[in-house]
Amino acid sequence: MPDPHAALPFSAAVHPQARPAARLTWDSREASPKVAFVALPGEKMHGNRFVEAALEAGAPFVLTDLDVPRAVRVDDAQAALFAWARAERARNPLVVGITGSAGKTTAKAYAAAALGAHFMPVYNTPPAIACFLIEYGASPRPLVVEMGIDRLGEMAELVDLVRPDVGVVTSIGPAHLEQLGSIENIAREKGVLLERVRGLVGAQAAPFYADRPGVESYGFGNVTHAGQELSITPQGVTFTFGGQTVSLPLAARVQAEAAVLGLVLAQRAGLNVAEAAGRLGEVSVPGGRYRVHGGRFTVIDDAYNASPVAVSAALNALHALPGRRISVLGRMLELGETERELHAAVGREARACADLTFGVGAFAAELGERAHASVPELLTDLLSEVRDGDVVLVKASRGISWTPERRAQEGVGLDVVVDALLRHRDADGRPG
Repeated sequence: MPDPHAALPFSAAVHPQARPAARLTWDSREASPKVAFVALPGEKMHGNRFVEAALEAGAPFVLTDLDVPRAVRVDDAQAALFAWARAERARNPLVVGITGSAGKTTAKAYAAAALGAHFMPVYNTPPAIACFLIEYGASPRPLVVEMGIDRLGEMAELVDLVRPDVGVVTSIGPAHLEQLGSIENIAREKGVLLERVRGLVGAQAAPFYADRPGVESYGFGNVTHAGQELSITPQGVTFTFGGQTVSLPLAARVQAEAAVLGLVLAQRAGLNVAEAAGRLGEVSVPGGRYRVHGGRFTVIDDAYNASPVAVSAALNALHALPGRRISVLGRMLELGETERELHAAVGREARACADLTFGVGAFAAELGERAHASVPELLTDLLSEVRDGDVVLVKASRGISWTPERRAQEGVGLDVVVDALLRHRDADGRPG
């Protein structure tokens, strides 16, 4: 529990009415009698503009340079937040940092389950990581932190904040190319996480770090830590590791690889591997990240985000399933000058893995044989086509690109397509 009256690793004037909080937020709309507010600088305005609103909402304290009630008054709120986070993180016995061009959130969920750890929520910006470390750093349970980057130099900053004991790179591929420039830059930047710690890399990323001493690989096949006897069915996957059979309902190879990572971490932490394997079968990843909805036809909701390596993994998972396979793909953001070529390559893979391919939005023709300019047009065609026994994969980038010079670029937001498919599937009253 963040306590402003405890010893702080920075100089602060603590108002006598300030009190401990359950957690911190930099979004004043989340402030409440249990949630304290951190007034951080933003792109357009400073969090100080919302201090009064946070206090009115009952925030136990506010971290700010303003002289207001319940203030923890500092010269620089962001520097103080990060210093506090480092101090709390230092109290934890095991911190795992996870990065990668795709699969970070899935790996985080399975690693945390195997370790019985606290883990980062979906939002993984530096302030979010800092708040997480302050809230959970002193816990005896391990911490699993997702460390996403979109510019050069950012991983070094995150490593300085998180100071992980174990660094994990799930995959390497073209993502955030507008800022990172090349695959080589991406591998180098993410590889900063592997320096001076125990490093683990997924099978897909392993070739990028083959000459890195001490870095071990995990997954299936020719890797340091390999799962065995992998079986993939529409009901899920099973495999063995260290003599233990692992069953993951409604999962695919990506989830199985993440589960192997979790078991490697649990084994090295001295935990009971059988108990860790049991916890893996109960993992539930957030919506939009390869969530399988069964029924008279199957919908694979992987619509949260997309990059070429992530779409490739999803298409390969689709190809392994029985039934008529349908891919519904939308634009991938922040791919730089080669975006048309990258979309075309993904489209060729879709045509090889799926029986029927749909594309929507920019580069729709590259992504699918049945191309549509907008989601409403897509839905009219798709809903008239889908039938019992089909397996439909839905994947695209959502939201907008936050690159200043490309701010107008919009993702497709195919979560609405998933919702429409599920309503259509259940329209006859049969349970899904």
